[in-house]
Amino acid sequence: MSLITVIGRGHSGTRAISHTLSQSGVYMGAELNVSGDLIPPGDMYEACRILARYVTYKGGMKWDFTRLFTGEIDPLFKQYIYSYLSSVLNSPEKNRGWKIPETTLVYPWIRRMFPDIKYIFWVRDPRDCILGGHLTDDLSDFGIPWDRNGDIRHMRAVSWKYQREIIKATPLPRNHIKIRFEDFVLNQEHTLKRLEAFLEMPLVRIPVRTDSIGRYIKDGGRNCFDFFLDDIREEGYEI
Repeated sequence: MSLITVIGRGHSGTRAISHTLSQSGVYMGAELNVSGDLIPPGDMYEACRILARYVTYKGGMKWDFTRLFTGEIDPLFKQYIYSYLSSVLNSPEKNRGWKIPETTLVYPWIRRMFPDIKYIFWVRDPRDCILGGHLTDDLSDFGIPWDRNGDIRHMRAVSWKYQREIIKATPLPRNHIKIRFEDFVLNQEHTLKRLEAFLEMPLVRIPVRTDSIGRYIKDGGRNCFDFFLDDIREEGYEI
């Protein structure tokens, strides 16, 4: 049996892979919203707040995640995660999984709890990611410390950077693949063949919209920050 999860920030296009998996026969939970998130999300949100207590903020958008990799995982965190995932974990289906952007906020402990499952890392150009609002925009809502300044785009950008950093700080799991949303849209066939080889199952082809790529170019607000630049280059996007 395969258990699959998607690691990707809100507005990174993760609904595309969730819908792909669902339509391909992967059981994604008892109840999903229009974005393909497993709901209700309350227990996942509480798990996020518990993990945040073990993150130390050093200032200047630098966080110390060391405590997430040493010692025991908070038992209450496990309780919330098992509760949130109950319909998935108890399902008799051969292929099961879940998607909700907040999984990224708890990824280090998810990685430790489920070391052998299949992880799909979903990436999108941050300049597109921060154009729309998402529940994870304000890290404070999940107990994560950071320097507030009142600018909504800056807040979203810091949230993106934090989630990028927590992923980079965590050792890669045994079974993982990285997919760029742009590649899924612009070269779907090649991208799905990679995913099919990784998941060892056939996948359906869902409709995609090319106008979802590069929206930041026509955006009138600020969408690029200095602390994005290295990550943008690292993921192969043009500056």
